[in-house]
Amino acid sequence: MKKDDKPKKSFGSKGEDLACAYLKKNGYAIVERNYRYGHGEIDIVAKDGATLVFIEVKARTNLEFGRPEFAVTKSKQMQIRKIAEAYLYEKEIKDTECRMDVVAILFLRGGKPDINHIVNAF
Repeated sequence: MKKDDKPKKSFGSKGEDLACAYLKKNGYAIVERNYRYGHGEIDIVAKDGATLVFIEVKARTNLEFGRPEFAVTKSKQMQIRKIAEAYLYEKEIKDTECRMDVVAILFLRGGKPDINHIVNAF
């Protein structure tokens, strides 16, 4: 890990912690966090009833580069799909409904974080 990566990782973990708390409050069961496959990662794997949900968390402190949800580009979506397929294969999960969600968090100074949960985002 490079010297500069630690604050970024800490901020990412803060966003994921908040996303997990939000999801639990809304009835989701967290199955796994930070599932890694190859060079990629799925931030959160959760259950929403019988549906297995792969969740990408994006957090920002300002709107300089737009809303955080817009950072989930087509290439990122393709990467998440591939990692989700690997997860299903590795865990031998079959015949289970799955979907991809995005939890976008905007931390504005002095205010409550703005959470946008996009169900079935892509």
